[in-house]
Amino acid sequence: MLYDELHVFGKWDASEVEVRDPGLSRYINLYNVLAPHSCGRHEHKRFHKSNVHAIELHAKRLMNTLKKKKEGSKKSGSSNGKKIRTLKLVKTALEIIELRTGNNPLQVFVRAIENCAPREETTRISYGGVVYPSAVDSAPQRRVDVAMRLLAEAVRKQSFNNVKPTSLILAEELNWASKNDPRSHAVNKKQDAERVALSAR
Repeated sequence: MLYDELHVFGKWDASEVEVRDPGLSRYINLYNVLAPHSCGRHEHKRFHKSNVHAIELHAKRLMNTLKKKKEGSKKSGSSNGKKIRTLKLVKTALEIIELRTGNNPLQVFVRAIENCAPREETTRISYGGVVYPSAVDSAPQRRVDVAMRLLAEAVRKQSFNNVKPTSLILAEELNWASKNDPRSHAVNKKQDAERVALSAR
């Protein structure tokens, strides 16, 4: 089988996906590969995270358990390490999206990232001993990272004490975020961040 004949998870063609946001087109990396698993080849190269498949980056975000930092511990979070299981979860969510919408689920995934990526954030400025917030533009790579973190947090919060499968919750969140639906937790968090930045200009 030639490389051009491969599809993501053997099902969906990534060459059909369109990124509308010109600032994110370089950093939402989608290409046809059977299994989006780079085995950490980008780990020790600066800025090479932008070359990793977007599905793999999202799966890695879902793996973070975000445990509270213990006293004396250097790490503030940990990973459950079950990447293959997480990739299967993402694949199942994409299958649910395809059944419900009839569209390419990779396109829905890209729209969700675009709608959850904050364009403006706040930072703390210290001047004369006084700390105050100031609005700053978000870098493209950070916009993608924040969008994936917000989507992962939304899935984690909704799946806690919930009888629904996590794949169904992820599919619903991606579908809502792709439509800018107010039911999406990630879209609401992004709008809150931009609202705070607007007031801090």
